[in-house]
Amino acid sequence: MKKTDFPGRILFLSDDPKKLTAQFAGANPDTEEARPLRTDISTDEITPIPTLVHYDEKIARFAHTGFETQGETPIAEGAIVEGGFSVIVGGKRYGKGSSREHSPLAEVRAGIKLIIAESFERLYRQNADNLGLFTSTDFGLIERIRAGETIPLEDLLAGREPQAADILRAGGLLGYGRRIAPAAVAIPPRRWQGDGPKTLVEKIIARHAVEIEGSDWNLQPGTAGFVRPSWRYFHDIYTAMCGHMLTEAYGEDLRFHEPESVVSFEDHYSYAHRPEVNAKTDRMPGIRRMSEGHRAFVTRYGLNDHGYLDGAEGSEGISHAMMTERYVLPGQLAAGTDSHTPHCGALGCLAYGVGSTEMANALMTGLTRIKVPDTVRVNLRGDIPAGVMAKDIVLHLLAEPFVREGGGIGCVFEFAGPAAAQLSTDERATFTNMTAEMGGLSGIFAPDEETRRFLKERRGIEFTLEPWMRSDDGAAFLREIDIHCSQISPMLASPGDPGNGLRVADLKDTVRVDIAYCGSCTAGKREDFDGYHEVLKWAADKGLKVPDNVKLYLQFGTTDVGDYCRERGYLDAFDKVGAEILQPACGACAGCGPGLSLTSDQVTISAINRNFPGRSGPGKVWLGSPVTVAASAIAGRLISFDQLRSEYP
Repeated sequence: MKKTDFPGRILFLSDDPKKLTAQFAGANPDTEEARPLRTDISTDEITPIPTLVHYDEKIARFAHTGFETQGETPIAEGAIVEGGFSVIVGGKRYGKGSSREHSPLAEVRAGIKLIIAESFERLYRQNADNLGLFTSTDFGLIERIRAGETIPLEDLLAGREPQAADILRAGGLLGYGRRIAPAAVAIPPRRWQGDGPKTLVEKIIARHAVEIEGSDWNLQPGTAGFVRPSWRYFHDIYTAMCGHMLTEAYGEDLRFHEPESVVSFEDHYSYAHRPEVNAKTDRMPGIRRMSEGHRAFVTRYGLNDHGYLDGAEGSEGISHAMMTERYVLPGQLAAGTDSHTPHCGALGCLAYGVGSTEMANALMTGLTRIKVPDTVRVNLRGDIPAGVMAKDIVLHLLAEPFVREGGGIGCVFEFAGPAAAQLSTDERATFTNMTAEMGGLSGIFAPDEETRRFLKERRGIEFTLEPWMRSDDGAAFLREIDIHCSQISPMLASPGDPGNGLRVADLKDTVRVDIAYCGSCTAGKREDFDGYHEVLKWAADKGLKVPDNVKLYLQFGTTDVGDYCRERGYLDAFDKVGAEILQPACGACAGCGPGLSLTSDQVTISAINRNFPGRSGPGKVWLGSPVTVAASAIAGRLISFDQLRSEYP
């Protein structure tokens, strides 16, 4: 029986900064002495955005340098490496947030061999598996390791699904994938048709599933296997790491599986030269190295690439926004290197995020791994009130106890009900995009006449809906959540977590704002700009402008959105109120452009999807809908559009 030892120390990620500091000074507490453990440790904290330019051994020194508790960041650069730790212990929902594989990679390179936590986010744990990093929820291992016991491999794999266990036994995904790919064949329909009522997602997985080495995958929820996505796409933060992994495993002469179904994007760093991005350190040398690596990779292998705009700042568009506008179709399956890949689910496509190792394997084999998820059905009931946008409903949903406490981790959120039919595809994409914040594998709307309208308008496609493209009557859902949309009013999420939802009307104190950021994949779509324009045109007609102490940024999600705004004459109102217009890019949402805070006392109101500590600068970030962000920019404080209008009748 294979065994593993852990000669290093155990680092407890305590919620008490003094207990953490003591460990770096040499203290070795037991579990009870280290409590309370920090929960909701995000990948933005494990590897802050500025560290993502590293993908080799250098990244080890930055592991957990963004970790924040009680207003302090007690983990210094190199502290984990120099502390000689081999095990990290955390609380619930470890690794939430971005799909960046840099986070477990930094831990591995820092000498960490095992993460023990009360629960893990799906994507973080999958990335850890792919790198051969063990993860466990068994706190009983701690005392065994402290006693110097060599742990049997099967004890480390206890409770893991067979596929994950096989990958960990193989030391990671690339070696495992290379071995099993030649035997992969599509699972015949007779194996899954007529086998009882199914959810829409179960049907999509079945149509893309493959059989490995004669396995008898029954495609039941909770079981895992491999699928062949219709689309694979990646962006510039992952290209260098992905290429580095591939050349190490396969050499320089790569032969991709069906390269015509691969799309690449250079969408993150086109504004990274701006001063606010480089306020603390000059990030440009590392960013240039990543950009050069991305361009060399996609050029060498002739991939379909959407890059920077010629002679101007900005890019063609944010990856998943463009995939929705131009590529994916209902019933397809897409894998992308971003946690917000579920954006594409607005069209009835099952889309989910993967890390660099997963994408590297997918490029070569055409396969990604998946566990058939449970589905959480969100019934959107009633009528959506005037002035309430999809973002308000999502922030309400994120604050629901079931979601806030991680009940939907690894699930697919299927949105349905009378109010769902009232939503445009752009508004649906806000829901599916932010299933990442719900901890879900993905989000999806069953395609309908609105889907057909979108495809006809945006792509000129006459799409035919097929009867199977919906969840069957009697399909099993893990849970059904009823949201009574008529009772929802404009919402906010207070700084620190998107789940910190509260109604704008319930704010007890005046909260001034310094920055208002309107953009990102979540809020840079056409209908979002309809919302921005509604508020800012009203303000311009009243002779109102953004106060001198507030900066308002409006950033298109894609060039198609920019063209839409120009054609409809929106730019005039934006200019009159004093907004700065930015071309498409991930921008401030990813810490890569104008809209970042520079000091900890600055306050931002933003339409982006997450407000984890440090994500958009050192200041505090509130989340709101497009109309709430625009109204707050005009008022210079957090306010709803209705409240603003009442002040200027």
